[in-house]
Amino acid sequence: MADDTTDTKSSNQMWGGRFASGPDAIMEEINASIGFDKKLFAQDIRGSIAHATMLAHQGIISTDDKDKIVHGLNTILSEIEGGNFEFSRQLEDIHMNVEARLATLIGPAAGRLHTARSRNDQVALDFRLWVKEELQKTEQMLTGLIAAFLDRAEEHAESVMPGFTHLQTAQPVTFGHHCMAYVEMFGRDRSRVRHAIEHLDESPIGAAALAGTGYPIDRHMTAKALGFREPTRNSIDTVSDRDFAIEFLSAAAIAGMHLSRLAEEIVIWSTPQFGFVRLSDAFSTGSSIMPQKKNPDAAELVRAKTGRINGSLVALLTIMKGLPLAYSKDMQEDKEQVFDAAESLELAIAAMTGMVRDMTVNTARMKAAAGSGYSTATDLADWLVREAGLPFRDAHHVTGRAVALAESKGCDLAELPLSDLQAIHADITDKVYDVLTVEASVASRKSFGGTAPSEVRKQIAFWRARN
Repeated sequence: MADDTTDTKSSNQMWGGRFASGPDAIMEEINASIGFDKKLFAQDIRGSIAHATMLAHQGIISTDDKDKIVHGLNTILSEIEGGNFEFSRQLEDIHMNVEARLATLIGPAAGRLHTARSRNDQVALDFRLWVKEELQKTEQMLTGLIAAFLDRAEEHAESVMPGFTHLQTAQPVTFGHHCMAYVEMFGRDRSRVRHAIEHLDESPIGAAALAGTGYPIDRHMTAKALGFREPTRNSIDTVSDRDFAIEFLSAAAIAGMHLSRLAEEIVIWSTPQFGFVRLSDAFSTGSSIMPQKKNPDAAELVRAKTGRINGSLVALLTIMKGLPLAYSKDMQEDKEQVFDAAESLELAIAAMTGMVRDMTVNTARMKAAAGSGYSTATDLADWLVREAGLPFRDAHHVTGRAVALAESKGCDLAELPLSDLQAIHADITDKVYDVLTVEASVASRKSFGGTAPSEVRKQIAFWRARN
């Protein structure tokens, strides 16, 4: 009990004597954030060192006090990183925990650190720095995932598979082309991440509580020291803004959606009914009762992580939607959502990168499936337009009759006798069989961005150059 009393007194001193006694248990429980915002310790200390350095440069504090502050903060950083720092719940948050320890280490000089700043701009700085670093990490991870897909696309530029719409066989494509679709998706995700970094690249420190400060601070100096492009331009917006966190969650949610779509395809493709891919034991689990089972659990969990990320985005949007300017304590609830989403996204990207590189592709099974469902029907219609001069709508009708006939005979279009095809339309010749194979169909799709192997390789080269 003695220790608790001492901590409470220390906390009250931090508040400048505003409270005569410590908060009750309920208030302490709802008000404290140290349980999660201690994750910001490195950013908090980095920001404080930059702030103290600027204060000394501007003559607001002495160089001697600055040196003591910087030495003390570096000591605290070493203590936390070494697991030797005791966080106090009664000191509420990471800022107060660090400042209290600094006071113990260096005495009265610690009190000068908070000159010309508020916890409002301090937490905005810490959180921005953390989100910026996380976005940079996400950018690197997406680059790795794109590289994995480029390798598989190059390997399978000519491997034929069915292309689907409505999960029904539509037209033959190549597996390389299918892989490149995900390169495009994750490329857009990486662009969103880069834009988010650009948008948040402004330093909040110096906005103080909401109105700026009367001290002659140099916000451009601290912005440069902390790696920001420039300082923010409106002190009210600075402390009330969490767009950077929402934009991170938005980019994460969209990337998560793409990861989930890929996970769904891996789940479907790895079933015995499809058999297109097989995951190794590194990304699969067995059944506790059915020894023959091999479950794509890693893909399923990636699919589920997306729900958590989406929930975090909706939660933070809801927290922020009704807040007047400037700062409100509601905003303390922003960090757990972002921390959880970041962890989920990191794990999902890492798992998916591993699965893409790990999976074995059954090209024979894909090729056999590529010709199912009369997937070359469009090629017959296109041939009728080119060679017989039919309007496409008429060619579509003729092709539909040919498909119906093949279906009634239980054969593929390429297996219909020429006489049967000519009975449907007299201008059909034996040259039509040249376009009714899946290989011919794929090779003919040479339009920019098409599935022809030559076009797939062009897109691979384009992405390798920019990745």
